[in-house]
Amino acid sequence: MNKIIVSSMIRILFLLGVFMGIFSPLFSQTDVLYEEPYRSQFHFSPREGWIGDPSGLIYYQGKYHMYWWGKAESKDLIHYQQVTPFAMTGENSDIRYFTGSVVVDKNNTAGFGQGTYIAAYTIFEENSKKQAQGISFSHDGGKTYHYYEGNPVLDIWSTEFRDPTVFWHEPTQKWIMVVAKALEKKVKFYTSSNLKDWKWVSDFGPFGDAEKSWECPDLFQVAVDGDSNNKKWVLVVSVNWKQEQYFIGDFDGTSFKLMENHPVEPLYVDKGLDYYASRTFQDFDGTLDTKISLGWIATWDYAPAVPSKYGKGFWSIPRELELKTYPEGLRMIQKPISALQELRYNPVHWECPLSVGTQKLTKFAPDKNTYEMDILFSTTSSNTFGLNLCVGNGRKVVISYDTDSHNLVIDRTYCTSAELPKFARMSYSKVEPLNNQLRLHIFVDTSSIEIFANEGKDVFTLLTYPDEGQTGIEIFSHKKGTKMNLNAWMLKSIWR
Repeated sequence: MNKIIVSSMIRILFLLGVFMGIFSPLFSQTDVLYEEPYRSQFHFSPREGWIGDPSGLIYYQGKYHMYWWGKAESKDLIHYQQVTPFAMTGENSDIRYFTGSVVVDKNNTAGFGQGTYIAAYTIFEENSKKQAQGISFSHDGGKTYHYYEGNPVLDIWSTEFRDPTVFWHEPTQKWIMVVAKALEKKVKFYTSSNLKDWKWVSDFGPFGDAEKSWECPDLFQVAVDGDSNNKKWVLVVSVNWKQEQYFIGDFDGTSFKLMENHPVEPLYVDKGLDYYASRTFQDFDGTLDTKISLGWIATWDYAPAVPSKYGKGFWSIPRELELKTYPEGLRMIQKPISALQELRYNPVHWECPLSVGTQKLTKFAPDKNTYEMDILFSTTSSNTFGLNLCVGNGRKVVISYDTDSHNLVIDRTYCTSAELPKFARMSYSKVEPLNNQLRLHIFVDTSSIEIFANEGKDVFTLLTYPDEGQTGIEIFSHKKGTKMNLNAWMLKSIWR
């Protein structure tokens, strides 16, 4: 749920920085922009202020368009240009824009003009706390959206009804809206021919993780085992304000049905501590051959309190999504987009058996936390081994694997000096070896770690907030018999 909170203090500090930059090069804003403490160097964040859920992710006319109701564009999903911090206009002072989506109305179904960009989102009323769905339209390539005077276009008089994903369903020639009834743990499906008049057609849920809440639903098709002629629908919902689960099935334009033998237990998108509200890009050029998602790296327990000074929040590295068949059934896998490889420099390769105890990783010793590691560990010998990242000043992030239980444990309890409520936590999950090996593909940025285990079948994302002295890497092993094959790279900043 994107609250679009930008504090007046951040605005004042930004303007003060610009003012001082005019009169003194020693205080130039451009000298420090994107180099602030805890600013991610290869993840997208806005110039200043709050960023929440990715919204309106589309690919059109050769560009990726992304909103948090500010707007950014990219040609490669590596480098970004911020277009505007405020894309929405015309609303009254009582409302706020929550999470939503954007479509390109190529056939002028809504009557705003052929090729109009139309944003669909939740209208939150400050006074009544009501949540309803509204639309805005843009005639300047999605830079500025004008509030539709007929809003709301969908209103069931609820305070827990939010975060629409809208897309065109070609077989039925209808627009589909997927929207959450949050505390009922349901996803509601609506259809429309004009984006203004919506008809309810079905509900899905509760199912899987239905403990507290559902929000930010997304529905999309993914190829099975790389076969573009065999696709399944995937429904993703954010749960309990801190995680995401997904469901695999079929969608006929009216209702979503689970595939046969779908597991009853939750299938989590990310098993870490800080991945939420992801959205996939809708391809209006019809040229993308993969499904790509972005998520919000944060958790509502402490998102407003993180120690970054430029603002609050950033998005994950882009992930390519696939469905793959395993002995236990179909599962969604996520891989970092290959374009990230252009940021690599100073490559290191090292193969060795692990020694008993804890040692510094001398072959790869970054001086800053902006790097990538792709590591294979053998798992044929009984052992507990792993890595300590962000080591320094008595703090670290521990990544530990037990070959007998197959448990991967990530402990960030003592990784930061920042005081954050409910931050000192660990996560763990069973990660089965593949071909008697554990592969950990790790991306470390200034304040986060993303781990893609075993070709992206299991993914772990977490915030870290280490200080500048915490750049060490250690490797440990309880016993002999484990071999390591390491490839590592420093990663260039996308801002320079």
